[in-house]
Amino acid sequence: MRLAKSILLRLVYGLVSLLFISFVTFVADEISPGDAATLQAGEKARPEDVQRLRERMGLDRPWPVRYVEFVGKAVRFDFGNSLLGARQPVSQIIGKALPMTMKIAFLAILLAAGVGILLGTIAAVWQNRAPDQAVLTLSTLGVTVPNFVLAPILVYIFALRLDVLPQTWEVNLRAPEFYYLLLPVVILAARPMASLTRLTRASVIDTLQQEFVRLAVAKGVPSRRLIFKHVLRNALLPVVTAIGTSFGFLLTGSFIIERAFVIPGLGSEAIEAIQRRDTPVIQATVLIAGALFILINLVVDVILPILDPRIREAQV
Repeated sequence: MRLAKSILLRLVYGLVSLLFISFVTFVADEISPGDAATLQAGEKARPEDVQRLRERMGLDRPWPVRYVEFVGKAVRFDFGNSLLGARQPVSQIIGKALPMTMKIAFLAILLAAGVGILLGTIAAVWQNRAPDQAVLTLSTLGVTVPNFVLAPILVYIFALRLDVLPQTWEVNLRAPEFYYLLLPVVILAARPMASLTRLTRASVIDTLQQEFVRLAVAKGVPSRRLIFKHVLRNALLPVVTAIGTSFGFLLTGSFIIERAFVIPGLGSEAIEAIQRRDTPVIQATVLIAGALFILINLVVDVILPILDPRIREAQV
């Protein structure tokens, strides 16, 4: 019962955070120069034409009234229409772009978690020896080299020099989608992979020094079974938390990668909307990204008590 109350409380905190995000986004647009009516009317429009358009769009009403209306529609996933182009419904734009962003972030966190846990475990088992030093060197490079430096290097090597991977996304794909996503996923996964490697190494080293591990060694438990059944099960708890947080950041971190590789995802739509000041699309992408981040952290809070009975007993 207490566990359910804890989850419900986190959900309430998440909703409050999401409401705060929506408020900041709305007010930021409100205090910035110009508005949607000015954008649609054009630079050469007469002031009286802009005013009539503002009244027709309801922008002449007090902003608190419009904010409450905005929140009410956002709950129903109604963000209005885009202000530019064909003025497509924003929900359709998000519906088309979000799956690609989720796919890239999911593949990136799978790669980062799998390789990070493996390398971190190897480094911990071979502590202060050659494999450990090699892993620490690679993880240090992964943490220090930013994506905007790593991206052109890998594109130059694999797309331009070796010509084995496409340089950017294409409208008509000439190869399986995997080839177009490989470079973006690897680049996006590099930093969290390095962080998870170092965190796993530290956690496994700490777990190897626990009394129950020494007891298992004294009883003659095989090394492989000791590592995978006893050590990793206890060492991965902080890593799971870090994976959830990293996945949340990858959703927004993929925005720059999507733009760099011309991938039709939520990030590309968000950046294009910011450049063109398409307010409904900006507000929708910010809210969706915030909601996903909160949801992922809630899932992590639910998973941890399942993995660790001590947390479950403390909450119950």
